[in-house]
Amino acid sequence: MRRTTLAALCLTAITVAGVAGCLPGEDKAADKTADRTTAAEPKGPFAGLTGGQIAERALTATSGASSLRMTGDVADDESGGTIRIDMALDKRGECAGTMSMNGEGRADVVKTGTALYMKYDEKFLRAQSDGSSKEETDGVVAMLAGKWTKMAATGADAKDIAGFCDLDSVLADFKDAGSGPGAGVTRGATTTVDGTPALVVNEKDGKDSYTLYVATKGKPYILRLESKSAKDPGTIAFSEYDKPVVAKKPTGEILDLDALGG
Repeated sequence: MRRTTLAALCLTAITVAGVAGCLPGEDKAADKTADRTTAAEPKGPFAGLTGGQIAERALTATSGASSLRMTGDVADDESGGTIRIDMALDKRGECAGTMSMNGEGRADVVKTGTALYMKYDEKFLRAQSDGSSKEETDGVVAMLAGKWTKMAATGADAKDIAGFCDLDSVLADFKDAGSGPGAGVTRGATTTVDGTPALVVNEKDGKDSYTLYVATKGKPYILRLESKSAKDPGTIAFSEYDKPVVAKKPTGEILDLDALGG
């Protein structure tokens, strides 16, 4: 595990998406803590492997997944706040889910093909309107609240969020992160994460600490990643590995923001 791992996963550099400083929505799925912890057994899961070797296997397996779902809270460097995500994404660049900033409101996100679709609620739009006049904010709310919008995924206002939908990009650092035993990496207790048997792997890096929960049944996927780093604190849960991502163009009226901007 390396400090860049959490940052790569969370992609905290999410930028303005469209109109009047709108950043994207909310995660309804609460992160669940691991439960039923017992003492690690030397002859149990991953017998004979060090914590670093287990982490390396977990990083390799996770980077090889064709799709997954990410839920959790991560720090946002730009705002100093927290981004909450609940997103299914795959290596074709398709994604569907929700995002929010500081728990204020919600934005639904769908990226399919070359288009990025987003829908903001009023609370979200008003929370992201700092610096705008009441008249400007009311106008944005009247135009966007509760309506699906569309942007080209390659456009300046959409490319960062669209890039987040590409699992290859999100997990890019995983492919090189595992590099042997690692002096500060230790194996911990056995546990379960949402009913899946797991082994805890801990890393200490100065004042920072990181915890991986690695599946012990089937492929050694990462089920949960926790960071207590002062720079990149946060918790991300991973589930629904290799399941198809249902990312479909929304039905009904869609507001084309690129056309409005042109």
